[in-house]
Amino acid sequence: MRNQRGVTLIELLVTIVIISILAAIAVPSYRQYIIRSNRSAAKAAMMDLANREQHLLVATRAYADTAALQASGYVLPEEVSQNYTWSVTLTGPSPPSFLITLTPIGAQIEDGALTLDSEGRRAPIEKWQR
Repeated sequence: MRNQRGVTLIELLVTIVIISILAAIAVPSYRQYIIRSNRSAAKAAMMDLANREQHLLVATRAYADTAALQASGYVLPEEVSQNYTWSVTLTGPSPPSFLITLTPIGAQIEDGALTLDSEGRRAPIEKWQR
């Protein structure tokens, strides 16, 4: 039986099935693209923060923790702060060292946390390599 436009019910159902299959493939791929893009922005912010810490060490002979950085006016870029919370932990008095941690929030949470320390060690390494 054809409707006013000459399309049968079977043709309509086949079209709906094809569109559903394409959406089932495209939506997860797009979501993974967004997660990788957000992670890339977070890694860039972490590298910037590590640079800031190195400058502080040269200028003051000490690193700054989260509270000291916030007091000095540091904030994450907006595109990163929408998807991650951050912390800088001072991990040793001699020699001074730090650990930067970005913890995902919201839709980014499935990606897991990123860390970078004063020695340049990054974790998890597989997320830093992509």
